[in-house]
Amino acid sequence: MKTALLVIDVQNVMFLPQYNLYRGDEVLDTIDRLIQKARETGTEVIYIQHTEQGDPEFSMGEPTWEIHDKIKPLPTDTVIQKSACDSFYKTGLQEALLERGVEKLIVAGMQTEFCVDTTVRSAFSKGYKVTLAQDAHSTFDNGIIQAEQIIRHHNKVLSPSFAVLKPAEEIEF
Repeated sequence: MKTALLVIDVQNVMFLPQYNLYRGDEVLDTIDRLIQKARETGTEVIYIQHTEQGDPEFSMGEPTWEIHDKIKPLPTDTVIQKSACDSFYKTGLQEALLERGVEKLIVAGMQTEFCVDTTVRSAFSKGYKVTLAQDAHSTFDNGIIQAEQIIRHHNKVLSPSFAVLKPAEEIEF
């Protein structure tokens, strides 16, 4: 079964100190290891990059909009721009996956309760086999619920109904 690693919104804005991304450096390292593992096995790495021209932090070309330097895409990687939580909505993701014959997605990235959750559900509804790297997505405290609780909650809600949940080190490509 052809697999792709989907790396969602791991952009510089997420790592600004004022936002205090939960376990940000640790999650970034985990995503980096997943990317390296994918590349070693010849698995396609697809980056999703949130883009909103009306939002200065997500405006194309702004330093905050750029994909984090630690995991910069290679020229051969696919980068898809999106403007909604669903990585499939009004993007070329579905076409890119079909073109490559991808049937299984490994999902990692930001933000757990928005783009990660929505993309996992959307991928499932499109018939993809989805694995969510349980330790390779993160978010922020939201004033009501702590980020750690949000992540645990979404890991529980998404698995097993929409995705297989695995620690990154146990994911095989």
